[in-house]
Amino acid sequence: KRISKWPLSACKGAQHHYSLRVAARETAQALKTLAQAARGVAASTTDPAAAHAMLDSARDVMEGSAMLIQEAKQALIAPGDAESQQRLAQVAKAVSHSLNNCVNCLPGQKDVDVALKSIGESSKKLLVDSLPPSTKPFQEAQSELNQAAADLNQSAGEVVHATRGQSGELAAASGKFSDDFDEFLDAGIEMAGQAQTKEDQIQVIGNLKNISMASSKLLLAAKSLSVDPGAPNAKNLLAAAARAVTESINQLITLCTQQAPGQKECDNALRELETVKGMLDNPNEPVSDLSYFDCIESVMENSKVLGESMAGISQNAKTGDLPAFGECVGIASKALCGLTEAAAQAAYLVGISDPNSQAGHQGLVDPIQFARANQAIQMACQNLVDPGSSPSQVLSAATIVAKHTSALCNACRIASSKTANPVAKRHFVQSAKEVANSTANLVKTIKALDGDFSEDNRSKCRMATAPLIEAVENLTAFASNPEFVSIPAQISSEGSQAQEPILVSAKTMLESSSYLIRTARSLAINPKDPPTWSVLAGHSHTVSDSIKSLITSIRDKAPGQRECDYSIDGINRCIRDIEQASLAAVSQSLATRDDISVEALQEQLTSVVQEIGHLIDPIATAARGEAAQLGHKVTQLASYFEPLILAAVGVASKILDHQQQMTVLDQTKTLAESALQMLYAAKEGGGNPKAQHTHDAITEAAQLMKEAVDDIMVTLNEAASEVGLVGGMVDAIAEAMSKLDEGTPPEPKGTFVDYQTTVVKYSKAIAVTAQEMMTKSVTNPEELGGLASQMTSDYGHLAFQGQMAAATAEPEEIGFQIRTRVQDLGHGCIFLVQKAGALQVCPTDSYTKRELIECARAVTEKVSLVLSALQAGNKGTQACITAATAVSGIIADLDTTIMFATAGTLNAENSETFADHRENILKTAKALVEDTKLLVSGAASTPDKLAQAAQSSAATITQLAEVVKLGAASLGSDDPETQVVLINAIKDVAKALSDLISATKGAASKPADDPSMYQLKGAAKVMVTNVTSLLKTVKAVEDEATRGTRALEATIECIKQELTLFQSKDVPEKTSSPEESIRMTKGITMATTKAVAAGNSCRQEDVIATANLSRKAVSDMLTACKQASFHPDVSDEVRTRALRFGTECTLGYLDLLEHVLVVRKCMTVSPQLPCYQESLSFGLILGTEWVDPEDPTVIAETELLGAAASIEAAAKKLEQLKPRAKPKQADETLDFEEQILEAAKSIAAATSALVKSASAAQRELVAQGKVGSIPANAADDGQWSQGLISAARMVAAATSSLCEAANASVQGHASEEKLISSAKQVAASTAQLLVACKVKADQDSEAMRRLQAAGNAVKRASDNLVRAAQKAAFGKADDDDVVVKTKFVGGIAQIIAAQEEMLKKERELEEARKKLAQIRQQQYKFLPTELREDEG
Repeated sequence: KRISKWPLSACKGAQHHYSLRVAARETAQALKTLAQAARGVAASTTDPAAAHAMLDSARDVMEGSAMLIQEAKQALIAPGDAESQQRLAQVAKAVSHSLNNCVNCLPGQKDVDVALKSIGESSKKLLVDSLPPSTKPFQEAQSELNQAAADLNQSAGEVVHATRGQSGELAAASGKFSDDFDEFLDAGIEMAGQAQTKEDQIQVIGNLKNISMASSKLLLAAKSLSVDPGAPNAKNLLAAAARAVTESINQLITLCTQQAPGQKECDNALRELETVKGMLDNPNEPVSDLSYFDCIESVMENSKVLGESMAGISQNAKTGDLPAFGECVGIASKALCGLTEAAAQAAYLVGISDPNSQAGHQGLVDPIQFARANQAIQMACQNLVDPGSSPSQVLSAATIVAKHTSALCNACRIASSKTANPVAKRHFVQSAKEVANSTANLVKTIKALDGDFSEDNRSKCRMATAPLIEAVENLTAFASNPEFVSIPAQISSEGSQAQEPILVSAKTMLESSSYLIRTARSLAINPKDPPTWSVLAGHSHTVSDSIKSLITSIRDKAPGQRECDYSIDGINRCIRDIEQASLAAVSQSLATRDDISVEALQEQLTSVVQEIGHLIDPIATAARGEAAQLGHKVTQLASYFEPLILAAVGVASKILDHQQQMTVLDQTKTLAESALQMLYAAKEGGGNPKAQHTHDAITEAAQLMKEAVDDIMVTLNEAASEVGLVGGMVDAIAEAMSKLDEGTPPEPKGTFVDYQTTVVKYSKAIAVTAQEMMTKSVTNPEELGGLASQMTSDYGHLAFQGQMAAATAEPEEIGFQIRTRVQDLGHGCIFLVQKAGALQVCPTDSYTKRELIECARAVTEKVSLVLSALQAGNKGTQACITAATAVSGIIADLDTTIMFATAGTLNAENSETFADHRENILKTAKALVEDTKLLVSGAASTPDKLAQAAQSSAATITQLAEVVKLGAASLGSDDPETQVVLINAIKDVAKALSDLISATKGAASKPADDPSMYQLKGAAKVMVTNVTSLLKTVKAVEDEATRGTRALEATIECIKQELTLFQSKDVPEKTSSPEESIRMTKGITMATTKAVAAGNSCRQEDVIATANLSRKAVSDMLTACKQASFHPDVSDEVRTRALRFGTECTLGYLDLLEHVLVVRKCMTVSPQLPCYQESLSFGLILGTEWVDPEDPTVIAETELLGAAASIEAAAKKLEQLKPRAKPKQADETLDFEEQILEAAKSIAAATSALVKSASAAQRELVAQGKVGSIPANAADDGQWSQGLISAARMVAAATSSLCEAANASVQGHASEEKLISSAKQVAASTAQLLVACKVKADQDSEAMRRLQAAGNAVKRASDNLVRAAQKAAFGKADDDDVVVKTKFVGGIAQIIAAQEEMLKKERELEEARKKLAQIRQQQYKFLPTELREDEG
């Protein structure tokens, strides 16, 4: 079968580009297995000829398959070659023919073929026009026919049994069947000779032909089953063929015999019962299309019919009404056959309904149907071409051909519509066309032959049969493909045990029924025999009891009932477990699961609930009408509830919120209870489509269960959305990963080296973030969200740059590797981000912490894999990137060392001097120069040499930095400025080397005239200059006279290099605010002052300190200026001016330092130094739009605007407030609350207008010049500014307090006194703000008038609120009713209590007044002078 698939693939593959690789490999493996099996069969047979035939046929298959593979290969090379296609088709047919021959050589197969051929030859006796008259007496002929019929029926049963045994048994049984058929045919022809009329004779011959056809079908079915015992439905087909033989024999016996009435009916019934008995042997295939409840109905109906017929048999036997007796026997036989079929089908359904069993699936085609049609067509074609065939025989054969070819074409049409395989679909259609066309051609020749039975027409007919036979054989071989056959059911041992009661009852029924019919047969002949009547009564009782047992067994074994009971018990146990967990949660004693993370538990719970939801509709469908599926579905449902309970309890144990805990547990319990209700309804329905009264309950239970599933899924989804809100991050990473697979990436704007650099940067950033997440998971889990967001952003950039790097990498394999590893890194980032989110929800979950650490380590490993893939793309540039990273680390380390030196803590570990390190420094510097040369030349050489040069230079600069640090430490902390000079010199070298490595990386593998080569040469010059400067600095360290000069020279060179970098068009990686840039200019101012002082003093220490300070100040200023210039809020015009002013400032400062250097060399004081200082101060003004953030005036304006914004926000809050509902209180109270809100709103609006007016007044003062925009000294107008600032803050704070008091009062949480106090505070702070603005303002200005109007508005609004609140307070006091007790003692007690409360209130009032006075005294001390005088 596995080899037979190859011809299909070979024939169709070349034409339809069907891949033959898998088919060829499978065929080779199958041929190997076939060879071993053929040798085994040959060795086990005792017939040498059969052994040789088996080996020869197997050899033919091997040779044909080799030729087929070769031809298929040629057809693939030349797919359009018609000759190649024709040869391929011929070889494929030859292989199919060889396979058939090989199968026919199997032991028993050849004997079956011989038997079939013998039956065909014997059947030719029926083709004569007339039969000779019989020479035997009628009774003798009848007796011989009865005996031959009994022998043939017994032989048919032996053939059926032989298919389950050894191959030799089938050979013997088929041979005996052939002999018995020959004898039966002779007896039937002899009986036909006894016929008195031509019509009777034709009827007998027709019955004999039917028996011949049924016998051939029986042998074909036996042959198929013996070849493939596991073939689907083969056993049922064999049993059906045996029944067909029995029925055709019964028809002939009924027609030909003349016995006593009732005898032949009894014989026919016995033969039928013997035939159907085989259905009850291991029923693992469906007998009919009946459902389980249809089987029950069939058993009930047939048992009723059987009871009536058995009563009729007994009654008619007593009365001697033998025709009625025979009719009752026939009815009883049909009822028993129906009972047996229903019992077998019910047993099959019970077997497959067991959860451990697997139901069979109907195949695309029925191979046995095709084999039968093939056999019938071949026999009919033989009759057509037989020279002795009469015209009637020719027409009969033509009818058979047309009937079977029509059935084949119809089966092909149905199969092509069902299959999804396009190759098989086309093959079925093409095969049907070939069969139809060849049949049409044959019919034409048959018509011609029918008109003229000449030799020429017979020859044409013979030629026309060949294409039809060939087409049918090819179609039959194709239909036997294992891909198309049915899948038989697999019944478990438990299912077989469940079948036993039904099968035993049915077998007992058949056996006792056979005895009953035999006994009735004898009673029909001799009805006066009392003992026989007693035996008949006994058999009748046994049949009745067995039918009752059968009905009971079928009802008790109804599919799904047992499984429903088991499932109900299981879910009840789960409900008890969830109740125990709920009780533990209520008592706060639910044990936390530490063996698994909360994220994993949530995933488990979600997946289990989803699976349960998917089963609801299938269970409802099975409960309404698919009994065989009910057991499977309910068992599957119950299997999910134990993991459901475990996951739900685990999730609840990790939830900190008690309410959420109970929600999860309660919803899980609800789901279990709804499932229990569903099982009860399903058990009641049982899969019976006619039990309509149960269907509504099933539908309702299914709906309730769906609602329970939806509720728990909503809860789980809400919990999932709270997991650090990482869903969006995960989606972002997944989207970035998906873009990596896009077929056409954007057009690259750079080289592989450019993208390689950025990929390395982002990869290392991800690795650093992963390490930080490992640390924060233990110390501060709440910070994981920000780190996860950073990782998401970095991966988004990495994915894009990785895609471009992969697109520009050569060869393509490197690009594919880069893309794959970046995707793997994305998966790792997703897992890490998810774990971070889970840990944020449950920070104490140790299991999730461990998982997060493992994920972080995995991310780090995947980062290293990405870097290795990049290195494979260009080893040299990757080494440059690594070296640049190392140099960056050295620069950072040197910055730290400078901090220690500046602090005076850089000391040598022993008593060594600088001289001990000087030679080592000089030697290492020279080695660095040599490495620099190799690095520059490596840009034009191989990647290996470039990598070696980069690694060597990184190692050398590391060593040089270490020896310079040791040398600086040996100078001692007494001279920190010289230490800083020395370390700055090596820092300059390291920076130059970093730039050189970057330029080398950019120029790698570029032509000599490329712009990057010029950049490389420039970087090399800077490198040489800085190394030379280092050497000069080293030599000058021990010469105190030249230290200052050398330090200034090094600083001037460093500033020039920084200025070159500043003037480049490179956009900074980050931006800063303009205020930050202004702060940096203060360092320039300080350094300028120091430089002028050093130039005037010419002291060594001042010059060195100036050099060190100038270097840092200018570098920081240039960096901040460029970052501020590229801020998103800065316009292009301002950016250009800022960059120009920065350049001018730096150039001016360079002139200053160079003049100081000249002064230092000449040792004379220069009068030009103050001019340089003044020019620098003008160079620092970066435009009118930028202000000093530390200017008190600016701070005052900022506070005013902030106060206005705060008041507006408070007003909006008041707008949203609504008084609380008090249906039982009077309307006046509601009016008061509305009054409070309106008054508070008006105060907020008025204060907002006041603060804005104050801001306008302050700007007017600046414009008039009464207040400087940028004062030379912050103390000039500081008093005024501080007064305005404090007043603005007080207004905002008082208004905010007023809004809170109004809110609390409306809501019933504060007193009217607090509201009054807050309103008065607003009025007081407003007055202070007006005083602060009056200090320097023009009283007649427009702004001042607006300010005064705004202040009056605030005062009026505050007064209104105070009056409303006081009125409400008095009204409330009046409305309070005092209930006076009438009893004397109670009245005295009431008076005492009132006096006590009054004294207490008076004491509290006095204390509150003292406290207010103290507060005012303390505040008065901090008020500005103007406010203090005004208040005085």
